[in-house]
Amino acid sequence: MTMTILGISAFYHDSAAALIQGENILAAAQEERFTRKKQDEAFPTNAIKFCLETAGVSINELDAIAFYDKPLLKFERLLETYYGFAPKGISSFIAAIPVWLREKMFLKDLIYKELKNIDPTFDKKKIKLLFPEHHLSHAASAFYPSPFQNAAILTVDGVGEWATASICKGEGNKISILKELHFPHSLGLLYSAFTYFLGFRVNSGEYKLMGLAPYGNPNAEETQRFIRIIKDNLVSIKADGSIWLDQQYFNYATGMRMVKDKHWEKLFGFPKRQSEDDLEQHHCNLGLAIQAVTEEVVIKMAEEAKRLTGAEYLCMAGGVALNCVANGKLEKAGIFKEIFIQPAAGDAGGALGAAQAAYHIYFDQKRQADGKKDAMKGSYLGPDYSDKEIETDVRKFKAVYQRFDDFGDLCKVVAERIDEGAAIGWMQGRMEYGPRALGNRSIIGDARNPEMQKKLNLKIKYRESFRPFAPSVLAEAANDYFDLEKDSPYMLLVHPVNEKHRKPLPENYHDLALREKLYYERSDIPAVTHIDFSARIQTVHQSTNPAYWELINAFKQLTGYGLVVNTSFNVRGEPIVCTPEDAYRCFMRTEMDYLVIGHYLFTKSAQPNWEDKDAWKEEFKLD
Repeated sequence: MTMTILGISAFYHDSAAALIQGENILAAAQEERFTRKKQDEAFPTNAIKFCLETAGVSINELDAIAFYDKPLLKFERLLETYYGFAPKGISSFIAAIPVWLREKMFLKDLIYKELKNIDPTFDKKKIKLLFPEHHLSHAASAFYPSPFQNAAILTVDGVGEWATASICKGEGNKISILKELHFPHSLGLLYSAFTYFLGFRVNSGEYKLMGLAPYGNPNAEETQRFIRIIKDNLVSIKADGSIWLDQQYFNYATGMRMVKDKHWEKLFGFPKRQSEDDLEQHHCNLGLAIQAVTEEVVIKMAEEAKRLTGAEYLCMAGGVALNCVANGKLEKAGIFKEIFIQPAAGDAGGALGAAQAAYHIYFDQKRQADGKKDAMKGSYLGPDYSDKEIETDVRKFKAVYQRFDDFGDLCKVVAERIDEGAAIGWMQGRMEYGPRALGNRSIIGDARNPEMQKKLNLKIKYRESFRPFAPSVLAEAANDYFDLEKDSPYMLLVHPVNEKHRKPLPENYHDLALREKLYYERSDIPAVTHIDFSARIQTVHQSTNPAYWELINAFKQLTGYGLVVNTSFNVRGEPIVCTPEDAYRCFMRTEMDYLVIGHYLFTKSAQPNWEDKDAWKEEFKLD
């Protein structure tokens, strides 16, 4: 039975929509890409319209609509938490409860109203509206697209309704929940608390903390002392990976902030870092300490999942599953034969999981898995644009371009420009679903160029100089550069650069200041070699992304190196570009040298008013 089901996630952060027909994922996208509001939490009107248009169906032709969590159960948790902590949290209670009573308590009516706005003919009597639990949506998003017929499933995030982590078993089309960790005890919230204390924004800065951690000195007594403080005071870690957080140090349950700043200052010996403050070694060491604790917990949870299920394979989702360093350590631990991580592991992926849970669990539809290939289609599930649409979008700017009939010729020219040190905006095919740019909405450069990291961070991305960049490497050449045993198509695994590509470090390397470490040339691919010789790897496969593969292969034919730097096509505070207009605007506001959209090549120096960057930046506001 082929059913068409729409999945929705909304109202917290990273709203998204996904549409499936049977087991076929037709379309999926985050709302932020259309509204240009980063992590947009609004109802995903534009994403839904895109999904329906892609499938050529109307809302009334759907068999069901699934929302990614249970709002009433979440409201129950909210009330019980305030009651349990009373009289603390009164200001937070006064702020939160009216919103719930006005909007979220009546979420079904709100969803119906928004769908009616999309299509005035929408008839709510014709369509089933379903509400799977939050962690079930995460579990479904990981298991059902995986290549495994049977697998353990581990979901870890901040909090859903009550659950903050779950261990499930997937068998055929069934998912059984075996164990849950409940709020307020949460690995995701623990990591977010350190994100906050170290001066980054919660729910968007966790990846910055992950990138900062390697600047910590693993041999320093301070780092080891921080780990002891965390374990002795903040978190108790059990053998099964469950944790208990001492709430006297935290404020997220009923307060307006993540932690009690004065308590933490007393514990760690320094105050909360403000976002504009310089990063010092103790910030880096604390980042490394919480990263090490997180890895320990994730591995213990995975070991418990193995014990409970006896499965050979593991599927993962939830925001913590985007911690690529922990994922790499977990894979190296060899607990499971193979691991599949949902590329849209955060709340955006809940839209897809909700739709799949409805299809396989509620409607009891069978599932096929071939054991070899996942169903995510490379995560290229968003909009794409025709030549006519590209030309129409850039015409308003009087853009100057060269069109290549032969795509191979275009790749050769772009490879030459990369070899010359240029930064290239690269937009091809369908936009990626999830937080990673995987070669369809990417900014790329030469991994061999020691100046490329600085150029991309400071002149194009306008972000912190310490942030690392990922390599996109031909799948067949990956083992030459990295200690990588499996494919990594979704850029969700961190593994070391191979010894033969490394350069020796000075004896006092760990004692160097952060910036001295940052610009020390550690390998012959310095732009993608992080401070600890690690890299967040994307293996590029000809079968899933032939255009990107052809470009990197052209670069290999020219230089002998089958990899490039890959970072998302956006600047700080802005979502990844969606349309050709988005791409051209970003290109003109930054110091990118060239832009490629489909078969079209744009040279910066040929564009009208290309030197007047202030005019292009006027409407752009940094986060």
